[in-house]
Amino acid sequence: MSKVTVVGAGNVGATCADVLAYREIAEEIVLIDIKEGVAEGKALDIFQKAPINQYDSRTIGSTNDYSKTANSDVVVITSGLPRKPGMTRDDLIETNAGIVKSVTENVIKHSPNAIIIVVSNPLDVMTYQAHITSGISRNKVIGMAGILDTARYRAFLAEELNVSPKEIQAILMGGHGDTMVPLPRYTTVAGIPVTELVAKDKLDAIIERTKFGGGELVKLMGTSAWYAPGAAAAQMVEAILKNQRRVFPVCIKLEGEYGIDDCYLGVPVILGKNGVEKVLELDLNAEEKALLETSRGHVKEVMEVLNNLGK
Repeated sequence: MSKVTVVGAGNVGATCADVLAYREIAEEIVLIDIKEGVAEGKALDIFQKAPINQYDSRTIGSTNDYSKTANSDVVVITSGLPRKPGMTRDDLIETNAGIVKSVTENVIKHSPNAIIIVVSNPLDVMTYQAHITSGISRNKVIGMAGILDTARYRAFLAEELNVSPKEIQAILMGGHGDTMVPLPRYTTVAGIPVTELVAKDKLDAIIERTKFGGGELVKLMGTSAWYAPGAAAAQMVEAILKNQRRVFPVCIKLEGEYGIDDCYLGVPVILGKNGVEKVLELDLNAEEKALLETSRGHVKEVMEVLNNLGK
């Protein structure tokens, strides 16, 4: 029986669990949170929707009892605090690194063979934290950011061209944030290069909007997004459990790919039953390499913050 645990029953985690259940991606979904009753309540609410939306997946909630997560095939970590007024980046890293470390220890204790998907922010460095804490292979500890960022990019292009979002295919690399690297050269509309359909100035504007896509939503709602991030994490789970071998941009520790070593960056991979089956190396041009190097430098700076904290 396929089993998935989602740690953190906030907006993102609950949305992920709901998508997993609604699409019957896993037979059993465990939602876990530190706040008394929240995970149990949301899991019950999702299951009570099953007769309406016609699905068989069972959702179970738990308040910090990791024994219920035992033998999970995949674990999605969404727990962590959002950045608050007066909180520095270092404060956020220290707080969330402690949370992710504790969660990962509990996950590995009860599900040593699980594939871990990290959604907590700052994404790249939290993937680093989960990987070093777990001590398992890099292909089984990955971060969800590229699918979300690429989805925003594709949605904006579909809006500009007034076409179905299904027709847009794109690759995006680098860190999760304003140094991400959308790649117009690898962006197509039903196989047509996007550069033939969208003027450069408009395409540049869409790329900039994509880089700050999360911030745009925070300004509108006063909080981070959850529908798209939750669905993006669920899509990764589906590719793994169904061994779909889909090509997605995910955050993984690079070990020489793109000339980069010991840095956690978003790159295109083949995602299947073993997690990352293969890292795909694109033939980047000089401009794209420079942008990726800038992103690498930014992520390494944040990784150093974590190193200095001794987490």
